[in-house]
Amino acid sequence: MREITVFTHGRPEEIRVALDELIGASAEAGVRLRFDVEETSKLGLAPLPSLVLDAEIKRDVELCIVLGGDGTILRALRHYAGTSVPVFAINFGAIGFLATVEPENLADGIRRALHGDYELLRLPAITLDLGSGSLIAVNDVAIHRKVGERVAELSYSLDGEEAGNVRCDGLVVATPAGSTGYNLANGGPVMAWGVEGFVVSFIAPHSMTARALVVAPGDRLCITNRSREPLDVAVDGRPVGEIHPDGLIEARFAKDLGTLAQLPGTSFYRRLREKFGRLAS
Repeated sequence: MREITVFTHGRPEEIRVALDELIGASAEAGVRLRFDVEETSKLGLAPLPSLVLDAEIKRDVELCIVLGGDGTILRALRHYAGTSVPVFAINFGAIGFLATVEPENLADGIRRALHGDYELLRLPAITLDLGSGSLIAVNDVAIHRKVGERVAELSYSLDGEEAGNVRCDGLVVATPAGSTGYNLANGGPVMAWGVEGFVVSFIAPHSMTARALVVAPGDRLCITNRSREPLDVAVDGRPVGEIHPDGLIEARFAKDLGTLAQLPGTSFYRRLREKFGRLAS
């Protein structure tokens, strides 16, 4: 039987109508929806023949449907990184840049998802080595000073060649998909989807010469903490650890780790205009 994983954001009351629509449509289409333990409890789901509750997150399902914003979409993409499972997202967030359907087109979006009427976009990621293991960032890696501590001092090198030493509040390493987030807020460049490489931008640099840098996909980025205090590290907006004084982390570009489902004819540039133009008006 066809199976689809469902991820939702943390405000179940906002997606209740959409969830009921999805459950009804999937039952008619002969598709079984899978909800893990957290989703089952959060949504208060009752058993139905078309639902698999308290389920493990299988990596061989047909599709993953997200009812949420970019944070939930990123969580789904990380779960299915390295697989061929597409993530089809219906936007219930503030921006939802990675979503392909807006709530006003809910019924048509669900129909298209269940009938496979979508195109696939392969997304790169950043693999991050903190010394204690590797992590995957679909959007970005952020390094920043702790609240109340002094300005950070960071040195960074590319393929063993020192590129700079900057006093700042931190820096962001972003993929093309993540370049419209924290990196853009730092004044970094927007990278169109399909561009290979990643961008390094600085958070409140205490320098007249620190500028964002687009890095080639094969270059290894090493960042060293030259501060006296440890610095916080976040992946896709989630805290994941620290860099201790004189400690370093390594970041590399990883091609085609995630798969995003998009409606046919979707344009990155149209999405950029509609999402950020709408917010500015």
